[in-house]
Amino acid sequence: MASRRFADRGFAGASVREIATEAGLRNQASLYHHFRNKRALYEAALARDIEPILAITAESSADTDLIDRVVEYLAAHPHLPRLIQRVGLEDRRHLPSVVPRVIRPLYAEGLKALARMSPSWEPSALPHLAIGFYHLIFGYFASAPLLEAALETDPISPAAVRRQQAFLRTALTRLITGTDEPPAPPRPRRARRP
Repeated sequence: MASRRFADRGFAGASVREIATEAGLRNQASLYHHFRNKRALYEAALARDIEPILAITAESSADTDLIDRVVEYLAAHPHLPRLIQRVGLEDRRHLPSVVPRVIRPLYAEGLKALARMSPSWEPSALPHLAIGFYHLIFGYFASAPLLEAALETDPISPAAVRRQQAFLRTALTRLITGTDEPPAPPRPRRARRP
């Protein structure tokens, strides 16, 4: 609830009173029993929504599994990409600690996943690859209202999400391998002899 309000209106525009009412609390003072201030509420809402993506990224072994699971999560939480976009565009001055605590771990896990999936890329190129994939995946959902108006179709419908997953799998495969063939699974490491 809170993260949707912050995604729609930003830190300054979101009303703590409205968030408390949506949460079923009698007043906003009740919310302050759980959160020190509006900033703490914002950071908690953002962290709560990003934590599942961190877990998905850390535990996914195959690139297609990772893409499918992240896209499914974002389809269920389409406000999250807009919220992250707001942090970068307008709310960072209000929330200077949110980037290192919440956003940086998401970026770091994405880099680790890309390094696992694409050993042929130079390490110096991985940040560019990560940002590109971030925009392909999260940008689709952040732009959903614009896509809906332009295409006159719901970009978050199950069929549209499946098409986006298929596109992303193909795009990732082509970027990593240079072909349409999925990358070979990584070879198991041999144990070193003592």
